[in-house]
Amino acid sequence: MNARLSLVPATPVRTAEPDPGRNPLVRKLRSLVNLNAADVAALEEISLPPRLLGPRVDLIRSEEGSGDAVMLLEGFACRYKQRQAGQRQIMAYLLPGDLCDVDASYLGRMDHAVGTLASSVVVRIPRQALADLVARHPNIAQALRIARLFEEATTREWVVNLGCRSAMERMAHLFCELLTRFQMVGMAESDSCPLPLTQADLGDTLGLSNVHVNRTLQELRRQGLVELRGKSLRLLKVRRLQEIGEFNPAYLQPVDGAKGHAVVGLVSGLA
Repeated sequence: MNARLSLVPATPVRTAEPDPGRNPLVRKLRSLVNLNAADVAALEEISLPPRLLGPRVDLIRSEEGSGDAVMLLEGFACRYKQRQAGQRQIMAYLLPGDLCDVDASYLGRMDHAVGTLASSVVVRIPRQALADLVARHPNIAQALRIARLFEEATTREWVVNLGCRSAMERMAHLFCELLTRFQMVGMAESDSCPLPLTQADLGDTLGLSNVHVNRTLQELRRQGLVELRGKSLRLLKVRRLQEIGEFNPAYLQPVDGAKGHAVVGLVSGLA
């Protein structure tokens, strides 16, 4: 299959069993607010039933309505837009623990698509069930609001990447961001994290040709900064990569001492 996402229904490959105590959504939201036992139990409940899907499957198509929110438990997905001529722009990565498009139903139709980039375990959450969850659990509502603010901050960083940074800086910044995000949900080993992406995927993310992506990766390797093996990325010199990409993880995490503080407003439309 080529690097473009195929417009096919999100047909499950098989039913996947949850791994108790390792829910990435729980881990992510716990990094943002203090969750009590009831909050955790409620999050575990909405994480069922998980479904294993293949790579390059559309979870939500552009121009169609979405009755459910989608949560990623395992794998790698993205938001993207595709032109009629075939060019694709990836606008965001969805990693384990991400809950996407919680308010999509209020827009009527999606202005972009959401699809898997690798085999992924996902959960579809009915809109009413999500609304009830937020209404009953203010801690979860607060955490989802904070998560959305960090998603917006991430989008701003991606715009700066595309508009102002060189190819080397873009890739260094993206790799540092991915490592940090996987660390937040306990799915990174020290300086390594999953990277089940093709060079075409990276090009459609960073606004680079396949040739330019290849040259940039080779230069990062030549300088001893990264190691790519199979579907895994290892950052050999994290601090140097942070310097090259001007990466500051503050846009992904609460400032010291901010965890658990009240955030004005709940998730729009869900309370």
